[in-house]
Amino acid sequence: MTKLKIKSGDTVRVIAGDHKGSEGVVQKVFTDKNKVIVEGVNMVKKHTKPSAQNPQGGIVEKEAPIQVSNLSLLTSKGEATRVGYRMEGDKKVRFSKKSNEVI
Repeated sequence: MTKLKIKSGDTVRVIAGDHKGSEGVVQKVFTDKNKVIVEGVNMVKKHTKPSAQNPQGGIVEKEAPIQVSNLSLLTSKGEATRVGYRMEGDKKVRFSKKSNEVI
């Protein structure tokens, strides 16, 4: 299992693929598959059968997972950056390699 540098709640930008340029907040991370679900990105239509929760059934639009390698973390200023790790005192923190600020 690899360590991912993107976590839930991070704001990211898609840098490759069909949804290049779109931005959103990471909702869920799948570390075993190296994929994440980003809010409002990679929307797919899912056909659902009628059930007790959804008696009508129909077509539901939801987010599909997207590969982590196609994403770049955004700083507070809104610029894409790579992520590094360093020790500050006795804590390990993530920092922006572009602006050198703690994320």
